[in-house]
Amino acid sequence: MKKEKNIKLIVLDVDGVLTDGSLYIGSNEEEYKKFNTQDGMGISLAHYAGLKTAIISGRNSKAVTKRAKELKINYVYQGIADKVQVLHELLDNLDLHPKEVCYMGDDLNDLPILNLVGLSFAPANAVALVKENVDYVTERSGGHGAVREMIEFILKEQYNFKELINDFINGKRRVVQ
Repeated sequence: MKKEKNIKLIVLDVDGVLTDGSLYIGSNEEEYKKFNTQDGMGISLAHYAGLKTAIISGRNSKAVTKRAKELKINYVYQGIADKVQVLHELLDNLDLHPKEVCYMGDDLNDLPILNLVGLSFAPANAVALVKENVDYVTERSGGHGAVREMIEFILKEQYNFKELINDFINGKRRVVQ
């Protein structure tokens, strides 16, 4: 079986993946991040198809907490130094194998987890070493639809995509972008 056909959990880094990697810090010391609504719709599609989602980020951010809650991301871990350890704990709790996980990361701290999972992606703006060590590099950059591109790739491999989209649209489900 192709590894693209066995994904049950999508795990994402945040900065440089769900965002363009920029950090905006206001004079009130509040951190702001810009998210892409197409990525949000992609995450809603993944949930509709029955896939679980998780965030494992090295930073702590109220903006990420808020966005993850809006998108109903199943598992959110922030301020994580050892992403592999957190992934192993998550997999144990979900009774999943690393081969059933897709991860998207963009920088050096993502390499250990990218090398562990069954399917790995990097956005177009990832550092060269990461792009050299993943299964796929998206055409889009982080914060500009890379997550959506990755999710559509997985859904097209695992499902009848046109039928899935038709069911999604006709289901009249309220979704958050």
